[in-house]
Amino acid sequence: MITIIRQIYKNRLLGIGALALLIGFSACKSNSAMYKAPKVNAFRGGKLPAPPGMVYIPSGTILFKGSLDSGNVGKNVSVSAFFIDEAEVTNKQYREFVNWVADSVAVTDYLQDDQYFLEMAGEQVGQRRINWAKVKRISPLWKSNDPSIQERIAPMLEMRGNRRALNPEVIKYRFSYLQSKGNMKKAYVTDSVAVMPVEDIWTKDFPNAQLASLDANYFTHPSFDYYPVVGVTWRQARAFTDWRASEMAATVLKNSYLNGYQLSLSLPTEAQWQYAASGKLDPQDTIAGSRFTIDGTEGKKKLAVNFKQGEGTYSRDGATFTLPVKSYMPNAFGVYNMAGNVSEWTLDAYSPSAVVFVNDLNPALLYDANAKDGDALKRKVVRGGSWKDNGEQLNSETRNYSVDYEPHSYIGFRCVMSAFEMPTVQSKTRKY
Repeated sequence: MITIIRQIYKNRLLGIGALALLIGFSACKSNSAMYKAPKVNAFRGGKLPAPPGMVYIPSGTILFKGSLDSGNVGKNVSVSAFFIDEAEVTNKQYREFVNWVADSVAVTDYLQDDQYFLEMAGEQVGQRRINWAKVKRISPLWKSNDPSIQERIAPMLEMRGNRRALNPEVIKYRFSYLQSKGNMKKAYVTDSVAVMPVEDIWTKDFPNAQLASLDANYFTHPSFDYYPVVGVTWRQARAFTDWRASEMAATVLKNSYLNGYQLSLSLPTEAQWQYAASGKLDPQDTIAGSRFTIDGTEGKKKLAVNFKQGEGTYSRDGATFTLPVKSYMPNAFGVYNMAGNVSEWTLDAYSPSAVVFVNDLNPALLYDANAKDGDALKRKVVRGGSWKDNGEQLNSETRNYSVDYEPHSYIGFRCVMSAFEMPTVQSKTRKY
């Protein structure tokens, strides 16, 4: 088990002025380079410069509803401005996370070689910090052909057929967060999360569909680099957001703009997710929603979703399973695949009556269940239909859930970052 404790007593924070100058998360940059966005009628109001791979969502209002069986009772709620990933987190991005954790485990628990640690001075003498500049030159360590490394990190690995693979029980990420128990007193806790996705999730979800080739290749083969990562639990997705925030902060530590505002990174609340998926500032707006979008070049309505068109009919949209995360057209905010492709984890705990008691400003129902809690307390909201769902599930208002420890081949996720409002068209009509 990894012995480095990353003491994070709140979400990683970034300076807002630095966001425009981020060198960037390499996977996001590579993703953008491979799948360039077509021209669309995106939101044209005041914007903050977004971090690489994210888009700015201005503040707005949605009609927030309960479950489908609740009579569609709902209420208007307002959501403050935020940044959201323009696309779902990819296999390549998530592999970078896994390899970072694996490198940490290898250096700290198995190699324990001084050459991989920084020399500390002053009050920090006696502490050990990994020299990532050196490690990254030979990362991932678990794939090294150096016999001395192979021998020492052997307990980290297991054989799957004729190839070496990471042992999921060893590759764990440890972090601290403010635990929420509803209205009960909050406290900081430290969690240790095994980060490897379930690679054979395809045959586990669909045991009679002959999907062994996806099990063997989907997460590991470069041809699937820009497909959405699946087989990831809610707890793993939250661990990824914590790590990604740290990586993004480390990119700009030398930039003076860090003296500016403080912003946090997390999974989206379901209200944020619904608002970004709707592609409109207000429930009364007539901007195209999440199923279709307007091509700014041709002025035509085009399909923007990967789903099951009918019984046994998956391929009419171009794929029988998932597609690269920037397939189809983005919506009016510039966000891709908020319906179809994969459903997505949100931050909220699930309750069919949440609409009744959540706030009407930035609503969120947060509850961090313990291992001993029942499954009813471990339910997390899942939004957006997936490649295996029919059209009824593609509405941006549709809510579903899965328990926080259960992965699926049709659930992925994306990240959000807090932001501040910029003046919009509405404010220009007001007089002091």
